[in-house]
Amino acid sequence: MIQTGLIQSAHNDLVTDVSYDFYGLRLATCGLDQRIKVWQIDETNGTWRVEDDWKAHDAAISRLSWAHPEFGTIIASASFDRTIKVWEQTAGEIAAQPNGSASSPAGGSSSTRWVERASLVDARGTVRAVEFAPRHFGLKLASISSDNHLRVYECLEQTSLATWQLAEEVDVLRLPSSSSPSSHSVAFATPTQTHATLEGASASLVAQAIQQSQAPPAPAPSGQLAARPGLGNREADGGWALAWCKERYWGEVLAVGAGTGGAVKIVQLSSSRRPTTLLTLDPAPPLLLPSSASDSGAAGASGGTPGGAAAEDTSGRSAITSIAWAPSCGRSYHLIATGGRDGRVRIWKLAPPADSDAGLGLGLGGEMDVDGSELGGGEPRWSGSVVAEFDQHKSAVGRVEWNITGTLLSSAGNDGRVRLWKASVGNVWKPAGSIGVEQGEDAADDVDMDGHPASN
Repeated sequence: MIQTGLIQSAHNDLVTDVSYDFYGLRLATCGLDQRIKVWQIDETNGTWRVEDDWKAHDAAISRLSWAHPEFGTIIASASFDRTIKVWEQTAGEIAAQPNGSASSPAGGSSSTRWVERASLVDARGTVRAVEFAPRHFGLKLASISSDNHLRVYECLEQTSLATWQLAEEVDVLRLPSSSSPSSHSVAFATPTQTHATLEGASASLVAQAIQQSQAPPAPAPSGQLAARPGLGNREADGGWALAWCKERYWGEVLAVGAGTGGAVKIVQLSSSRRPTTLLTLDPAPPLLLPSSASDSGAAGASGGTPGGAAAEDTSGRSAITSIAWAPSCGRSYHLIATGGRDGRVRIWKLAPPADSDAGLGLGLGGEMDVDGSELGGGEPRWSGSVVAEFDQHKSAVGRVEWNITGTLLSSAGNDGRVRLWKASVGNVWKPAGSIGVEQGEDAADDVDMDGHPASN
């Protein structure tokens, strides 16, 4: 693997996110220093120079997202100050920003400036992720914050970018798994069984556990901070991430993870009804812990109504810190990558309803109960399974990202390395190499599945 560029001392503190624009010729970075920097590549020699630099928030910035260029040159930033800001690059003389800072690069001048067009302050927790929707859905952006709420905004005045409507707001942990038991669908996988699924009526116990975990928390003792659902009192152990489905055919669909549970919900938005969950991806099925044998039986018979005895044990499970939805590029199925605090990178294969029978052997007239028996027909549903799982990082994974064709996955972890993953013959995913910094020098290697150097 060859290093093609290096930006030294990009920020005065830890860099928290890096995002390319649509054409890959500009780069936006942010960090704990509360600043956003936009870099331009010199295509003649491959070097990056800072184009704009400004203080954007009053706390650390967590994520950046570029809008599609058909809407203009727009960046959305999410911050620990509980705000999302929308920035637009405009031509003209350098002028003071609304927050009192200018967007001129240090030690230089620029004919453009970044103007704060909107500040969205609905979050009741730190905003951890923000992403613009695919362009065919209009100028929309989604965010997830540590209050476990997914919020989707729509720009009502694209000429000024000043008016944004909160189109959807839903607590991800309390979002019902489905509108009816017959359409409930949960995909599970374990380290020893990577293609396991749990479908239909056989998921009643799982639905019961989910409902129990969504019950309002008990009041905290006097003088103690109340716990948010799914977090306990340790927000540092949680993870919040989201990714839009890139394909227009299925409507506005997102993959969302929140809290400490380690599950990812595939959520569909609709203008005519509340958001619904198409599928829940969980690498570790929850363990039901009844308070007593009699209460456990009563809870099972009642279908898991709030207030029953069963509860979901999330101990030993790890939060999801990053989600990436691969471009479809003509595939009949979808690929989603996740990275977690447990150091594992997982690749999920999702089959939409029309392709369930062909893709995973699930769907209309083909659902399998947990004991292997076939269920009766029902309405179409999504299904999924883990097709690859890696733990080479051995530490928390901070980011996963696909290439433009969805054929190569990269992951960055706290081990200081960026690792690449690629499907070989037979769609078997294997490590394709890694790059990192060791003792101040760049190091790169190509390895096979066993960690040995790969042949050229």
